[in-house]
Amino acid sequence: MNKSTSSARAVSVRREINMLNALGALCLAVCTALIFAPFAPALADDHKNHNGTDGGMTPREFAIPSSKATEALLLDVARAGTRIVAVGEFGHILLSDDSGASWKQAASVPTRNTLVGVTFIDNQTGYAVGHAATILKTTDGGQNWTMQYNERNGETPLFAVYFADAQNGIAVGGFSYTFETSDGGKNWTQRSLVEDSYDDFHLNDLFADKKGNIYIPAEFGTVYKSVDRGRNWKAIETGYDGSFWGGFGLDNGDVLVYGMRGNVWRSSNAGKSWKKVETGTDQSVSGGTQLEDGRIVLAGLSGTVLVSANGAKSFTNQPRPDRLSFATAIGKGGDDIILLGAPGIKAHNLGN
Repeated sequence: MNKSTSSARAVSVRREINMLNALGALCLAVCTALIFAPFAPALADDHKNHNGTDGGMTPREFAIPSSKATEALLLDVARAGTRIVAVGEFGHILLSDDSGASWKQAASVPTRNTLVGVTFIDNQTGYAVGHAATILKTTDGGQNWTMQYNERNGETPLFAVYFADAQNGIAVGGFSYTFETSDGGKNWTQRSLVEDSYDDFHLNDLFADKKGNIYIPAEFGTVYKSVDRGRNWKAIETGYDGSFWGGFGLDNGDVLVYGMRGNVWRSSNAGKSWKKVETGTDQSVSGGTQLEDGRIVLAGLSGTVLVSANGAKSFTNQPRPDRLSFATAIGKGGDDIILLGAPGIKAHNLGN
């Protein structure tokens, strides 16, 4: 790709990011402003009571406890053993130890920045990333978090984080913003994803397949792939021209990516070739999960809930009557799932 073409694409990406702003890789930006207003007084009133310091030197704001945290914007979810951990607006981190029946906020989160991605490498150790290049770490299953990296006056968000093992991790975000660590998060170094590349694509997610290959869904139908645990990356053109918001590896070894206008694409050969999957919707797809019984569930805008029982060869659309927009989903058991997004947390039954 030449530099002029890349620059033109970068302008398009920036326009799209302005629309998505607070949601990072999602299409729910308008909801952010709507949800922020009710919390603004609480943020101001509790400001003095929830400040901390970094190393006793730099003041830092901590996430504020709120009875309405489960009703605010949530953007990603992960499992820490049997615990479910969700992250979102205002530095909110929510924990559930009963499959989503009840939730509590993490005891200590040293940021009020929007958190966009979360992952756990075991039932105790996890990482969360978000706006202003925020990187947090927990070693007690999500109850308490420490700041690993933050650009206090920065604007570039991180969208996803992945660890190949306990020491080696990578975090990605807007305009190819990429950090890596080789010491379990103690130090993070900014790097170029692909050397000598003019692309500054929005890097929207980060995940691995069954073989350990790592993928980054990005702009203009591009998916980056690494076969060496994130050291080197190669851009793959899928045949789609729009944005991919996310993806994950399936239990059968296939790879799934999804994004704008109901686009879901699947690869059965580790990204060498891709096939568009019929979804029956033109609403953007933001996230999803594979259930214990093998079914695949994807969530998105305007109540979109897509379900596949054939390994993502096709999906049926089961839109919610409330037409609320969701960022992702996680299984609860049987037909019961949990949807997370603009309205916070909502229980959903696939049999309805």
